[in-house]
Amino acid sequence: MKKLDLYIIRKFLGTFFFSIILILSIGIVFDLTEKMDDFFEYSLSAKEIIFGYYIHFIPYYMNMFSPLFIFISVIFFTSKLAGNSEIIAMLASGMSFQRLMLPYLLSATFLFGLLFWLGGYIIPPASGKLLDFEDKYISHFTSENARNVQMKVNPNTVLYIESFRLNSRMGYRTSLEHFEGKTLTMRLTADRIVYDSAYCWHFDSYTRRDFSGMHETMIRGERLDTIIMMKPDEMFVTAEQAQQMTNPELRAYMQRQRERGTGNLQAFETEWWKRWASPIGAFIMTLLGVTLSCKKIRGGMGKNLGIGITLSALYILFSTVSTTFSVRGVMTPFWAVWIPNFTFLGIGMYLYMKVRK
Repeated sequence: MKKLDLYIIRKFLGTFFFSIILILSIGIVFDLTEKMDDFFEYSLSAKEIIFGYYIHFIPYYMNMFSPLFIFISVIFFTSKLAGNSEIIAMLASGMSFQRLMLPYLLSATFLFGLLFWLGGYIIPPASGKLLDFEDKYISHFTSENARNVQMKVNPNTVLYIESFRLNSRMGYRTSLEHFEGKTLTMRLTADRIVYDSAYCWHFDSYTRRDFSGMHETMIRGERLDTIIMMKPDEMFVTAEQAQQMTNPELRAYMQRQRERGTGNLQAFETEWWKRWASPIGAFIMTLLGVTLSCKKIRGGMGKNLGIGITLSALYILFSTVSTTFSVRGVMTPFWAVWIPNFTFLGIGMYLYMKVRK
């Protein structure tokens, strides 16, 4: 690695972190202005606001908008290099454009690793505290009631609960069905189901039917205790809580829910693919930024910055719209998350081939 590589890497990473500090500072001011009434309503102290909310706000939104920060950073400092004729000097010394891309690639690789580590393992616990704060003082999105819960509690048994209340750990109008292959062998219905502890549930006013060929045996009773490998909290996992799970936790949760036959996993699958697509975006945004700003143009860097901000806005808009399609079931989570990356990668490769010549 030469001094020139270190020079470009320092410029890249220095501009990236400076832009993060600058933009997030502005974002905090606007967010504080918007939420000030909520903070006053609950008489929150400055310490509670800073360490309960904004200390988690910064890494969360830094990770969310990192492709935008990378793109603007590359556009800004590369345009400055081109404006000072430094890139012309590099190429005139015999350096190829591919070789010029090496320090950019190394910087993007570092940011990829950093963003993947933060997004998959560090930020989710912090996001949990951020969302808990918002739920308690701002948005109030957590529900204490669940309706029409249906899931597999083991490979051959399906549980259905029409309504369940978390505060009382009690559900109403429930059924537990056991299958051998595709044949129903047992059906247990009850007016009420109550969670005790350690996966112990009991059915009140129950009716049990056992089926053997054409024969049926029916038993009625007031209370029946049984073990069901499910806790009440599992019925209240919301889409927002996907952001609170680390990568291993998120993968294990989706696998467990698929085995149970639970639907509505689009938000969790979308979050899973976003944790890969967003860090990969570091390479794509770097490629776009270099190819758009490496040529010296009249008027300075204003034109390049304008193009960069426009493309960044289109990227964010494209990602938001495609993610909405995933949540509504119009598009699979994989394609919804990755189509913006594939599209802008195609644009970047076209510009790279054009600039290299």
